Amino acid sequence: MNRVQRKILFVASALLLSLLIGPSALVAQDTRDPEAILAAKEWVTPPPEIAEAAMAPRYLNVTLSDVSPDKQWFIHEIGDGPVTMDRFSRPFDELGGLFIDYAANRHRNLSIRTNIGVNLISAADGSEVQVDVPQGSRISNTTWSPDGSRLAFFVHTDETTHIYVADPTSGDSRQVTRSPVLATLVTNFEWTADGEEVATVLVPTERSVRPVLRGAPSGPQVKQTEDGENMLRTYASLMATPEDETLLEWHATGQLATIDVESREVTEIGDPAMIYSFDFSPTGAHTRTVLLQKPFSFIVPVRSFGRVEQIWDREGTVLAELDVTEMNTGLGDNRPAAPGVAGIGGDSDRRQVAWRNDGQGLTFLQQEESDEEEDDTDSDESAGTPDHVMLWAPPFDEDSQYSLYSHDSGIQSYRFSADYGMVFFRTSRRGNVGEYAVDLSDPDTRYTVVEYDSDDFYANPGSLVMAGGRVGGGVRLGGGGGGGSASVVETSSDGANVFLYGTSYNEDPAAEGPTTFLDKIEIRTGETQRIYESDNNNQYERISAILDVDAERFVVSRESPTEIAQSHLITGAQRTQLTDNIDYTPDLTNAPRQRFVVERPDGFRFLVNVTLPPGYTPGERLPAMFWFYPREYEDQESYDERGRTYNINAHPNFGTRSIEYLVRLGYAVVEPDAPIVGKAGQMNNNYQHDLRNNLAAVIDELDERGIIDRKRLGLGGHSYGAFGTANAMVHTPFFKAGIAGDGNYNRTFTPLSFQSERRIFWDAKEVYLGMSPFVYANNLTGALLMYHGLHDQNVGTAPDHSPRLFHALNGLGKKAAMYLYPFEDHGPATEETILDLWARWTAWLDVHLADEDLTITEQQDGH
Repeated sequence: MNRVQRKILFVASALLLSLLIGPSALVAQDTRDPEAILAAKEWVTPPPEIAEAAMAPRYLNVTLSDVSPDKQWFIHEIGDGPVTMDRFSRPFDELGGLFIDYAANRHRNLSIRTNIGVNLISAADGSEVQVDVPQGSRISNTTWSPDGSRLAFFVHTDETTHIYVADPTSGDSRQVTRSPVLATLVTNFEWTADGEEVATVLVPTERSVRPVLRGAPSGPQVKQTEDGENMLRTYASLMATPEDETLLEWHATGQLATIDVESREVTEIGDPAMIYSFDFSPTGAHTRTVLLQKPFSFIVPVRSFGRVEQIWDREGTVLAELDVTEMNTGLGDNRPAAPGVAGIGGDSDRRQVAWRNDGQGLTFLQQEESDEEEDDTDSDESAGTPDHVMLWAPPFDEDSQYSLYSHDSGIQSYRFSADYGMVFFRTSRRGNVGEYAVDLSDPDTRYTVVEYDSDDFYANPGSLVMAGGRVGGGVRLGGGGGGGSASVVETSSDGANVFLYGTSYNEDPAAEGPTTFLDKIEIRTGETQRIYESDNNNQYERISAILDVDAERFVVSRESPTEIAQSHLITGAQRTQLTDNIDYTPDLTNAPRQRFVVERPDGFRFLVNVTLPPGYTPGERLPAMFWFYPREYEDQESYDERGRTYNINAHPNFGTRSIEYLVRLGYAVVEPDAPIVGKAGQMNNNYQHDLRNNLAAVIDELDERGIIDRKRLGLGGHSYGAFGTANAMVHTPFFKAGIAGDGNYNRTFTPLSFQSERRIFWDAKEVYLGMSPFVYANNLTGALLMYHGLHDQNVGTAPDHSPRLFHALNGLGKKAAMYLYPFEDHGPATEETILDLWARWTAWLDVHLADEDLTITEQQDGH
């Protein structure tokens, strides 16, 4: 079955979705009784036209960007839509923000966020090869071998994870790991540079059984303060008991190993250890290994625990210590990052550590110590203090590291030519950015690739293109401080030229769309030649992969407001379409839209986007659903800057929860910006004032345009948008119905700062209390629906926020409903939850925005 046939099958399946779900699990849908839907204690589904839009198989569409090293193939991992609750609810251990599917010895994400297959798409003509995948399994982490002759991927079954290797020309695959992979902390694998081995962490051979609590607890849960001010965030998941500590150590302890792809022979590297990450040298002879360290903590998540980074040889002998990261408990100026944000930071005097592809060792930046006090006016690096591009060669002792190049002030990032004969580096000071090149055989001569003022947004010359062909999502910069090989710059075949890829924006983005470009720069002269520039006449085109920079052979992604993105091969003047992506909701793509500026009484101007039902008649007043997310700005200029990258030629982007789907039920969907404006650090002093004035100005403008029935308005948002929704409904009289998801409703529960607010509660009590809708719950107007994931891990939006506000509203006699979704995080992921949400949202709006006791659906049907 080819890609087009599969898509037709999925479209038919989506259209029949409401008929395929058994009546025993759902409220009957033919009656569309909104009160019954809202009261249902089982999963419910929305009107078919909403279900079809939410479940459309957009995951089958592809943008060709992950090109093989030989530039012959692109990877497309095949999805199967939102995860279903039977897989999502598999038992897991929750340990300080780390979620482990213990039955399969892997991170929970590898059980719930994976795919069912992988296809390889020819870069020449778009033809496909389907890779063999074991029936009933799931796959992830598809990765090319260094020469592109093979690819490897994880295969996940209910009990294990293994690595498979496939031939791209035939699609044949085979398992190469004999022992299961331990994918708890390390959720990837690596090829060695010769493509002969893959490196991974395996389940230890003599592993004990999973420790479980037996009998009575050994004592209470204990926490104690440390000396100093621990400015910690409010984490949703923390370890709490000695049993948790024992369990974490068991899950984290694995055997680092390499596997010979042909013979499947295993080489164990060192003894089992708590391996947090690893990064093998291209030769496979050494590895940077990061180990999780004890003691553990009950006040910060696992990602803030102590770690040590070492260089190991093939026997696991420690040759050198690269970095020690102490546990971050928030003391001093430290503040552990939110889950999903933290990474492995390098030592302050050894930055952007990375392997050289030629096997010569590690490179990094190292700046000399300065005797002068730091100048706060300097930007990214210290001025006047020499900085070095260093090489640390085997055997990694003190005598084997030396400077490859020295610059008289700080270097922001560095890269090399493919032969490592030339270093490219970037500097940035007080807005002046420079990209330079130095031939290491003549280090006293510096060539200027480009210099520019970073404050001049419209004159940005683009970024250096890295070798490997991928440019679509933003060009990779710098030499990976988080691991991997030192970045290599794409050069012409003679090594004389480099390339800059960028985007040019018009000063009036609503009048003219952006263009993308690729410039060829002669290194020694700075002479520039434009070799590609996109057309922006009602379309947007960007390079997603470079196949042959000398022959100017590219793959581009092209889209328009009415045409979904397709990938095309460009060879000179010839274009070949490589993909057959499908717009599954063309009625929504072509729905009437308005984008206009609203001015508040104080003169502040901001944007509003409105989507109207297909076939809308101008002047027809509609019930409207507002969906928004407040943001903070210092002034009009800082707000306007955010809109500079607006793309008038982009194709509308829809997901499972796109609020625009409501136009199918006859609503006007209004998405206004919601600027909160004030002095730096004090924007939230104006929160309630600006929130109210923003919404009032939008409503007045829509009323004047004859778009809305201002007596039938709903408002909603997710996360900080939910917070804004609840605030608007207790501080304004505008909305009859509200929908708030995964929100925070009481800022005293986040007393040590939140969002962009950096003052603590005790320094700004009036702000914290004034911004807490819980404090004003007695003033709620309209009816508020709240939903929350019971495993919400987002900092500041713990699942207990919704029950506490609901308890208050219930006691105050206000109209409210609350739906708490099992196992869901900060935003619904499962098919059942997504459909259930839409069912209850539409029912809620039917009940509270209907005119003369008719539901919106009935009005649409003419009943």
